[in-house]
Amino acid sequence: MRVGPRYLVHCANIKTLNGSILDWVKELRYLGVFLVSSCKFKCNYAHAKKAFYRSFNALFGRVGRLANEDVVLHLIKAKCLPVLLYGVDVCPVNVSDMRSLEFTVKRVMIKLFCTYDNCIINTCMSFFGIPTVSDVVSQRKNRFQLNCLMSDNLLCNVCHLQ
Repeated sequence: MRVGPRYLVHCANIKTLNGSILDWVKELRYLGVFLVSSCKFKCNYAHAKKAFYRSFNALFGRVGRLANEDVVLHLIKAKCLPVLLYGVDVCPVNVSDMRSLEFTVKRVMIKLFCTYDNCIINTCMSFFGIPTVSDVVSQRKNRFQLNCLMSDNLLCNVCHLQ
């Protein structure tokens, strides 16, 4: 996979020591994050959204309407949101990605509170202490950068200088 201004240029195949050929791909998974071939470093969050919906549906299928909203929302914060936001602290999140991730969480709230009214959903999220995705992403990015500054890791120091 290539990233950079020449990402679309056709490259020669790479052979391994045993003679097999490595394929050039448009997307690859590295440590659970899906990286995309593009002119700049970019991630694909579609897999994270699918996993989030899968974890929410598993949770909601078990407790559903039996537990009160407070319990369900606590479980969503503890079990589902980390699935959706895995890796966002180190990956770039552009405006459309942020809106898509926000909508993913709003969809779950629509199902939970049985309303499409955005005002009601925002009020319920605020009342139950569910932060917006943009707030969580900025907190995670800030925490990651602070940890890099405090780290003795040479790579973190080099990345910080550039």
